[in-house]
Amino acid sequence: MKKLSLRTRVVTGAVVVAALGAGTFGAMSASASSPASAPAAAVKADTSNRNLQQTTHLTVAAATKAAQATLDAAKKENQRVSVAVVDRNGNTIVSLRGDGAGPQSPESAVKKAYTAVSWNAPTSELVKRLEQTPNLKDIPGTLFLGGGAPVQVKGAPVAGIGVAGAPSGDLDEKFAQAGVASLAR
Repeated sequence: MKKLSLRTRVVTGAVVVAALGAGTFGAMSASASSPASAPAAAVKADTSNRNLQQTTHLTVAAATKAAQATLDAAKKENQRVSVAVVDRNGNTIVSLRGDGAGPQSPESAVKKAYTAVSWNAPTSELVKRLEQTPNLKDIPGTLFLGGGAPVQVKGAPVAGIGVAGAPSGDLDEKFAQAGVASLAR
């Protein structure tokens, strides 16, 4: 048998140690992923706990109903639009691109919905605020054009509806308001 050089023995030893270490780590990781019993100091999910807060959210069914009502209102006026409904945190619940709506409209609808829910105001009102504070338009993810409407429960925003694609922001917002109104029925 041929004698290995010192360098070859060191490299081979390092590879063996690394392989053993990886195997041990893998076994420890596998056991760490198995379910463990709940800790004794688990937080109880009750409303008297000051660390928890309850919020109101639209269901997917309600968001879809509002989006469809919005598209129906636009269709009655022969407008091709996209609609988006976002939750209080700005996450998209539902997005519908109407037949023939422009390629920019889905993204614009999401941004208008996000803007409306973020400020709890129709985006047409927010456009007026740009005169005093023009740098508002620089906030990422927002779009200060008419077409966004907040969905409110007891005056607090729980969602936003955004519409894009009609020839004016006023029309977009009219359709968004039709979506909001459909939730009251």
